[in-house]
Parts: sequence; structure tokens; C-alpha cells
Amino acid sequence: MSKEAFQELVQTVTSAIAGKPLDKALAAELNDQIPTGSDTFKNIQSACEAAIVEGWMCDQEYGGIKFGRVIKDIDGFSVDVVHMADVVGPHHRHPKGEIDLIMPIEGEAKFDNHGAGWVVYGPDTAHNPTVTEGTALVLYLLPDGEIEFTGQ
Repeated sequence: MSKEAFQELVQTVTSAIAGKPLDKALAAELNDQIPTGSDTFKNIQSACEAAIVEGWMCDQEYGGIKFGRVIKDIDGFSVDVVHMADVVGPHHRHPKGEIDLIMPIEGEAKFDNHGAGWVVYGPDTAHNPTVTEGTALVLYLLPDGEIEFTGQ
């Protein structure tokens, strides 16, 4: 899986949602248009798994979380991918929101109590990203790459 091929795959999502408000309606749209059983969902997950094996994705680690920014800007979003297993991550704020694609890879992993699929956090929300009940990959789309770690 090349970085260029991964970017093309992710752009099928970002180009469709660029400029839309980050809200529950967007989460519903993503879960309807790109459900867990869809080819796009499966292809993104397979691409992430291959890129991790190849060593260019999730190549940093802190507190048991493997992570990395994969794309700095695509249609106004940065793309980060994290690998988390039964762990609570660092508290952070989303100035412009956050779109998450949850991809369980072991057990019945949940991210912030959500199973496989899409979750959207609106602007000015905050949380401790938490994976329970297994291991998951989470792809984050951040408008303009904005995230603020709060140290809480």
C-alpha cells in the first residue's frame, strides 16, 4: 500500500464531505453511505493494516498508543491513524470538530463506546479517546489539522 494509493482511497471520503457541518447528520450520512460492510470501509481498513506492516503508518508510540499523521491536508482535513488496545488516550479538544472511522481489529473493540463505523464530534468538543473490549484502528479526519491536547 503506497501513501499515494492510501490518499486516493481516503479522498473518496474527504471529497464527498468537504465543507459539510460536523454534526450528527454527517455521522448518519457516513454510516449510511460507507457502512462497515462496504467495499470502501473494508479497503480503508485493509490499507491501514498493510501500511502499519510496511512501517509508514502508526510509526510513533506513546502510552501504549501507536499513532501518526498520515496526510497533512486533503480537502481541508488532516488524516491521523491510531492503533489502540484497551487504553485511555490523552485528553484533547477539537476546535473545528473531528470525524472518526472506527475499525475493530481484535475482540469487539469500541471507541468511546461506539463499535465499528463513523463517529462525528462537532466543533469545540473534547474527550479522552478510549478503546475498550479489544483493539481498534481509528482514522481521524481533523478540519485544518486542528487539535489541542489539554493535559487533563
